[in-house]
Amino acid sequence: MKRHWKVGDLAKLAGLTVRTLRFYDQIGLFSPSAQTESGHRLYNESDLSRLQQIVSLKELGLSLEEIKSVLCDGQISPLEIINMQMARIKEQIKLQQMLLEQLQHVSKSIQGNAPLTVEDFTEILQVMKKSHEALVVERRTRWEQRLDLLGDFLAMGEEESKFKEE
Repeated sequence: MKRHWKVGDLAKLAGLTVRTLRFYDQIGLFSPSAQTESGHRLYNESDLSRLQQIVSLKELGLSLEEIKSVLCDGQISPLEIINMQMARIKEQIKLQQMLLEQLQHVSKSIQGNAPLTVEDFTEILQVMKKSHEALVVERRTRWEQRLDLLGDFLAMGEEESKFKEE
């Protein structure tokens, strides 16, 4: 028996808004596979898989147009998307592990009343800088994505206004 989700349930499950899912449908990125008799969107398991790919590619910094192109052209397989996401997470873990090790070293030195060296602080600062830079790049990418969505939304509103005027 196949499972189906209504748009609100899927939005909650994916951590997205209903508005986002409707927008994805409107631009042809992610459409429901079925509808109820009353017109409510219904999503199935394969839809859920596609949404996971969309969200993963978005997290990797691709624009919605790039995501649409990648998924429609089959340029990247679902396995490659998962592997790219795992590589990104592994890099984040590596940076955090390096920072943890440096902090543990400094903590032991302080507990043992050993004098801290300039190198102790510069190593911590370097690792923190790498971690911070990665975070800044990730935040910038997310803001660019949000601005893309806003621009698309505003452009659609302008098109609708022109159509109503005519």
